[in-house]
Amino acid sequence: MSVTSATDTNSVLSAATGKSSQNPNGVLGKDDFLKLLLVELQYQDPTEPTDTEKILSQTSQLATLESADNTNKALEDLAASLKSADQFGTIAAIGKTADLGSDAIAHEEGSNTTFEIYFPEAVQQGTVSLTDSSGNVVGTIDVGTNPAGVYQFTWDGLNQNGNSVESGIYSVNANYTDQNDKAQQTRLGAYPIESVRFENGKTLVKVGSNYVPLESIVEVY
Repeated sequence: MSVTSATDTNSVLSAATGKSSQNPNGVLGKDDFLKLLLVELQYQDPTEPTDTEKILSQTSQLATLESADNTNKALEDLAASLKSADQFGTIAAIGKTADLGSDAIAHEEGSNTTFEIYFPEAVQQGTVSLTDSSGNVVGTIDVGTNPAGVYQFTWDGLNQNGNSVESGIYSVNANYTDQNDKAQQTRLGAYPIESVRFENGKTLVKVGSNYVPLESIVEVY
């Protein structure tokens, strides 16, 4: 069976369905092919009936088309199921630490820059250090004595001489002693995962006071 043009196809479909509207997408599904086959059989010349081998070939094509359609649907359902499983599997990460892969902040000269650092242990005393790209310390902030947790700091952008530093990228790290007088280190960019949220098909995790996309996390431990 051959269809020479969209007009011929629409004419045959109209005869099969009783509708005069054209196929809006210009795409034939398995049901459309079955209708075409039935119409072909209905309007065949009695003196020259359709060859049996041709009918079997067309029927086989219909079976192949339906099988492919079912396979595609099964794969779509599987993909949706796997995506859902991946999303809910993220819930198991709550309580673990997420590493965003960077300890840097972008600072603009003459302004204050706010950031957050997670301290896994209670702090007896400690200092947050801000360093430039050459590893030079350009600013420090006293941590104070605080329980373990995520704390927000604001840097005024002044160096140790009281001068405003240039705009740029600065690394943020902290050295402190815990309640057992043991030296500890931490840095910006590593926070406990507090919760997971699903929004518009995306998975967001709460680290610190912000929700970030799951793909922004480079390591969970």
